[in-house]
Amino acid sequence: MGEVPVAYVEYGEGRPVLVLHGVGVDHREAVACFEPALAVRDGYRRIYPDLPGMGRTPGPASLRSANDVLDVLLGFADEVSGADDLLVVGHSAGAYYAQGIAARRPDRVSGLALVCPLFTAAREVPAHHAVVAADDLGSEEFRRYFVVQSAAMLDRYERFVAPAIPLVDQAAMERIGERWELEATEGPAYPGPTLVVAGRQDSVVGYVAAADLLDHYPRATLAVLDGAGHALPHEQPEVLAGLMDDWLARAALAAA
Repeated sequence: MGEVPVAYVEYGEGRPVLVLHGVGVDHREAVACFEPALAVRDGYRRIYPDLPGMGRTPGPASLRSANDVLDVLLGFADEVSGADDLLVVGHSAGAYYAQGIAARRPDRVSGLALVCPLFTAAREVPAHHAVVAADDLGSEEFRRYFVVQSAAMLDRYERFVAPAIPLVDQAAMERIGERWELEATEGPAYPGPTLVVAGRQDSVVGYVAAADLLDHYPRATLAVLDGAGHALPHEQPEVLAGLMDDWLARAALAAA
């Protein structure tokens, strides 16, 4: 497959935390959504890569499936974490890849946080319905993504989401999307502290299938947040920060 140079930014020092964004954006959305929650505790090195084909990370023709992307991310995780274990956070497709990393490196991943995770067996996905609607605010893309359509959310969209859209390698996304399911990894349930957060109004992946993850993550906390769609990290930042802080505390206790 060859080397794929992964662009990233990082903040802080200490235990590595790998934070993965979803499809169609880049590290800027992940930083905006998760850095306020992760930065409140000292001793963590927060690492935000651009996933292949997005941001400044290329999506060469050799990448033809989600499994190829996972291989790139595993190599990157090994490179940036060295001999240390790491925590993995993901939003949307990033959460799907985070699960793959934990499945392939269960001895290296000491905690897993999944926000609006992509499911291979999503079900009962609700139609898009804004809880705060503003038909004349922002673009159609903004209104399709956010269910809280306020001036503050539009500002976040325009600063942290929209600038990344022109950088997406659409050809790479199409190739990978044709084989977007990761190969099943046989093995025991992941035993580390886990957080699963879903939006009640998420019209992209839904929330019902989130409960199915509890069978594979015996140490999972599950939260379904009202007033949140797929843009949950933007729309419910305070609640998410509290859940993330609890998850960090549980992971620290497990590592002690």
